[in-house]
Amino acid sequence: MRNKLLGIALIAVLLAASLLACAGQNAKPSAGQRGGTLVIGIHQEPDNLNVNIANQTVSFEVNEFINDALLGIDADGEYIPELAKEVPTVQNGGISADGLTVTYHLRDNVKWADGQPCTCDDWKFTWEVITNPNSGVKSTTGWKDLAAVECPAPQTIVFQFAQYYAAHLQSMGGAWILPRHATGDPAKMQEWAYNRAPLGNGPFAFKEWVSGDHLTLVRNEHFYLASEGQPYLDQIIIQIVPSREVGKQLVKTGSIDVLWNLTESDFPDFEKAEGVTLTGLADTRTERLVFNLRNPEIDAPCADQLGAEGLWHWALGDVRVRQAIRYGIDKKLINDKLLYGKATLGTAELNMGWAKPNIPVSAYDPKKAGQLLDEAGWQDANGDGVRECVSCQYAEKGRPLRLKLQTTTGDKLREDAEQVLVEQMKAIGVEFYIENIPSAELFGSYSSGAIRKHGQFDILMYTTNYGPDPQSLIENYYASWNIPCDGNKGLGYNYSRWINDEFDRWIKVAGESPDLQTRREAYQKASEEIDKDVPAIYLYDRLKLNAHRNTLQGWVDNNWQQIGYNSGAWWLKR
Repeated sequence: MRNKLLGIALIAVLLAASLLACAGQNAKPSAGQRGGTLVIGIHQEPDNLNVNIANQTVSFEVNEFINDALLGIDADGEYIPELAKEVPTVQNGGISADGLTVTYHLRDNVKWADGQPCTCDDWKFTWEVITNPNSGVKSTTGWKDLAAVECPAPQTIVFQFAQYYAAHLQSMGGAWILPRHATGDPAKMQEWAYNRAPLGNGPFAFKEWVSGDHLTLVRNEHFYLASEGQPYLDQIIIQIVPSREVGKQLVKTGSIDVLWNLTESDFPDFEKAEGVTLTGLADTRTERLVFNLRNPEIDAPCADQLGAEGLWHWALGDVRVRQAIRYGIDKKLINDKLLYGKATLGTAELNMGWAKPNIPVSAYDPKKAGQLLDEAGWQDANGDGVRECVSCQYAEKGRPLRLKLQTTTGDKLREDAEQVLVEQMKAIGVEFYIENIPSAELFGSYSSGAIRKHGQFDILMYTTNYGPDPQSLIENYYASWNIPCDGNKGLGYNYSRWINDEFDRWIKVAGESPDLQTRREAYQKASEEIDKDVPAIYLYDRLKLNAHRNTLQGWVDNNWQQIGYNSGAWWLKR
């Protein structure tokens, strides 16, 4: 479980030439000056700050400042202790020989930001919330495999598994937990005040959230490293900016200190920017197109309904149409034209690390795309350049092959990519039209009616990422039991509503085997099923890029964590 992830060192070498500004960023920070306010610019506003129901990446970015877990992950992909005294292993007695009992021992001074002790009971409460059928939690992966969370002492946590779960170090050890005394009834989690004002145990404490403007975090005086002077900063202001483009100007002028989540297309903007460092690492994030395989006019059908007549998407329900769209996309052109050739062409959900499968880059072949669409009964019968249903499988005769493409507003790279995709689809007789929406509307929760959760879309474009153990991500996004609907209170991320028995079989093997090679082979087989059935198209693998003023000291790049993972050690050079 703790072996280093493959390929990181090689990737770092290959990136060095284009990321010279990153030199020295991975050096261990020294103790810094105490005091000051840091301003971070983000171009998305969270829908809420409870990570058990939040779906936006930015919600996790904010939580990294206010929450710590039992274990962290260092820049090499190794698990390291945070709230726990040590990483449990078989050798130190933390993991039983059969892998079903995992024991953690908390540090002696772990408290919540209100000064209340943070104890085993809070981990037990978190398990109770996640497994409560009425809580509306977005995922139960791993936690559902627990038979009990036992507390032989306040600072001793025992996870007792009903069956072995291979990714337990990440799912339980890496989880941010809930304070029993500051939340509420698990069955009413969607209504908790905590969702907009969370109480954490990390270096910073939540103070306020002014919608549409900013969030304020202040020093947590009860942080477990407070005796060492951390955190050094007095407070962090998370400023909500209208767009990434506006944020670039603000960080250049010094109006903000950090700009989150840049793209490869932003390299030229920072080549001559004085006083600003652009940091970047190869990352697990992959930009993709997500297909809705089911009828978007039917609200959130559950897995047991999906065999019913009329539930297939009128065009994308046919695998030949999905394959044709993939053949019609020139990924290299997108990379060269929009990303200065600095991205890696996408192939699979798992793009780096020990579990990366061997999946080739999909071919760009417009002729093959046309042949598949012809076979599927989509032809340009009236000569207007857009194919219509002539003898297609699910649509009425004469319906044009016109599909809605959506992503987040305020993201210039994605908007430019959409325009390229529109042109490439024209070449094969498919019409894409664009209808972008705000991040919170696209990535919102099931209870908020977000279109992604409810399956009310044709094609979406966005990015996801994963940690050193990929089980939770790939199981949540593609397993048939993770299709969100009323019956499971919106559980899971299988937004394509894709059901594939072979994938389900292999993902269970990957999650239940203690043998790393068996798991690696299972991820290969599972990835082959995704590649064959095309519920998604992987466009390119992203770099993790952020910019910060050089007055910020102690920054350490880590592609396995959010930017604030070592924020307790940040300080401002005066």
